[in-house]
Amino acid sequence: MAQDDQTRLELEAATFRALIHHLMVKRPDVQNIDLMNLSGFCRNCLSRWYQEAAAERGVVLDKDQARAIVYGMPYADWVAQHQTEADESKKAAFEVAFAQNVGVVQDK
Repeated sequence: MAQDDQTRLELEAATFRALIHHLMVKRPDVQNIDLMNLSGFCRNCLSRWYQEAAAERGVVLDKDQARAIVYGMPYADWVAQHQTEADESKKAAFEVAFAQNVGVVQDK
């Protein structure tokens, strides 16, 4: 199915909004560590990708601003409301998943 660039852009944007809504509204119980361990990315990755895409277009967003867009609230508020302590096996798996999928991330 052929589509023009504007339609593709609109579909991708709608898909992104649906993903954010799903993670923030329908499944805030899904922990970032579980997302990273299973899929190689988490909400923080989404916010970093958002920040990087903004920077490529000359839009300045700091990490906190990008996270607030993805989390729908300040990151600290989301952590206080939804994040639970991970056990040692999840933490160990996270170290591996992070190294394989993210590597070293510089704070921006």
